[in-house]
Amino acid sequence: MRVEESLAAKKRLVEGELDRVLSKEDSLLFRAMRYAVFSGGKRFRPLLLLSSGACFGGRRRVLLPFACALELVHNYSLIHDDLPAMDNDDFRRGRPSCHKAFGENIALLAGDGLLTLAFELMAGANVPPELVQRKQQALRTVSRAAGVSGMIGGQFLDITLNPEKLTGEVLEELVTKKTGALIAASVEVGAVLAGAGRRERKAIADFGRYLGLAFQVRDDILDSGKKGAKKGPRRPDYAAFLGVDKAKRRLEELVHKAVASLDKASLRAEELRYLALSLVARKPEESYG
Repeated sequence: MRVEESLAAKKRLVEGELDRVLSKEDSLLFRAMRYAVFSGGKRFRPLLLLSSGACFGGRRRVLLPFACALELVHNYSLIHDDLPAMDNDDFRRGRPSCHKAFGENIALLAGDGLLTLAFELMAGANVPPELVQRKQQALRTVSRAAGVSGMIGGQFLDITLNPEKLTGEVLEELVTKKTGALIAASVEVGAVLAGAGRRERKAIADFGRYLGLAFQVRDDILDSGKKGAKKGPRRPDYAAFLGVDKAKRRLEELVHKAVASLDKASLRAEELRYLALSLVARKPEESYG
């Protein structure tokens, strides 16, 4: 099966499971949660997790709850990011953001609902007894990536940082936490659940770190080309800090380092390579990001 076909099959699997877990109720709250999750996302994080796990022979039924959980965590963060108190964005993926469609109060609770449902999925994942320790380690990894040491810590830096004190090192720390942590966790959790060895885990961790940075650089470059300014305050970004041309070179450098991390460990990870290289695709629609 070609890489594109394999990834498409994985995406359909994720979409089906997300549809199942978000169809438990037909309430206003669940409709808001579904609205946020089924808004055209490309499922980059769950695809990374499933592809990473597949490198080491991971069982799909073990990997899938965690893949879906990471997508729920990601979408919870987007709902909250769009709120007036944060980035104050009226649109997400070409349509009204969750708080514009359902009101700020419902959107806030929808985000909370997605986050807690994510941990319910992971905690309730049915794994064989011999994999319980791996499951616990995977839960810790996601918790750190989503919490104050990762995404939340990065979001805090984002809203409190004095633009005059921005340096390359500070910007990289912010991005590593806010965007990179959850992406890195995606590939790490796949490797953990599949029982990757220490050397492979190190290679996967390096891949995830570089990929997380690359993902945000790419987003900043794409945002710099969009017409119309956001209503919210201007946040630190690579395109503004480095300039678009230097940011593009930085993107290519990071993607190269990510792929090289896999090569150093001689990992047969065609899907991970494809997902990384998609970030430097010529057209945004060609990318899985």
